[in-house]
Amino acid sequence: MNLSLPKQKHYCCLGFLLAWSVSGGCLPTGPTGADAYAWGRKGLDDGRFFKPRAMTIDDQDRLFIADKTGRIQVFDRDGNFIRSWRIPEVYSGKPVGLSISHDDLLIVCDTHYFRLLFYTPEGKLISDRTIGGTNGRGPGEFGFITDVVQDSDHNYYVGDYGDFDRIQKFDPAGNYVCEVGGHGEALGQFLRPQSLAIDEKNHLWVADACNHRIQVFDANVEPPKLLFHWGESGRGAGQLNYPYAIELLDDGSVMVCEFGNNRVQKFTREGESLGVWGTAGKQPGQFSQPWAFAIDSKNMVHIADTYNHRIQRFMFSDQKSTLPSNHPTKENDVSR
Repeated sequence: MNLSLPKQKHYCCLGFLLAWSVSGGCLPTGPTGADAYAWGRKGLDDGRFFKPRAMTIDDQDRLFIADKTGRIQVFDRDGNFIRSWRIPEVYSGKPVGLSISHDDLLIVCDTHYFRLLFYTPEGKLISDRTIGGTNGRGPGEFGFITDVVQDSDHNYYVGDYGDFDRIQKFDPAGNYVCEVGGHGEALGQFLRPQSLAIDEKNHLWVADACNHRIQVFDANVEPPKLLFHWGESGRGAGQLNYPYAIELLDDGSVMVCEFGNNRVQKFTREGESLGVWGTAGKQPGQFSQPWAFAIDSKNMVHIADTYNHRIQRFMFSDQKSTLPSNHPTKENDVSR
């Protein structure tokens, strides 16, 4: 396993290219920080990507990223390559979700093999922790798995899509408990529950991607009960177009990555838009169908810019700011 740094890394200033807007006027916030940059390029070598579409981060700020080669790559928060490994099977498809468990293991949503795989951060598969492995509609069976999160009692919530479009709950030992959802457009149903998050009240947040909305459930009851929802299809501030990732921030806000709108949008928990960042394109600060993002301990946002085969990193501060004009740029060819 090659533990050297990637052969090429690409750093670019993001500040002057990121666009932002909100309903009702200009937002006095923006991407800031002298260490905002884009890194990575298309390729199969260590440190390169082919459509990165799942990522998570641990408490040591190590980024775990899965792309369509069926490998997991690990980086520090600055994009320095640490290690990589491949999942056991990739013929039927590759993972679309990653998460960190309460006991610091990497959980891989092995989407097309209908199971959750557990790895140490060093890449050792813990076989006896596997959940699922059977395709079907029954309890503990799965369609195409999208994401997994744990609540404060370490129960698992696992989303899947296809003809299933539900979220199943498992106890800490991996035993089926209950489920919520079903295929459809009605409230409480899903069309691809792509990304999940749990808040401090054990409320389950669901990015209901193909319904272009966010649904929130009380996971303290069984099955989880729908509390509220927000979002509608569109391209304006406050609207959503295939929300593929959701994160709850420490300041009480909600960050959503929109695959269809090529942007990241920040909301209050009530669904009021606080800002829209990004446009379609290949330049730094632009995106091509982003799938996922993660937030590190310094509140830097790392976005999987999927069809540009790279990662972009920047910060959203509470005060309007721009990057210095002399921000360093290295090998400014990230669009390749």
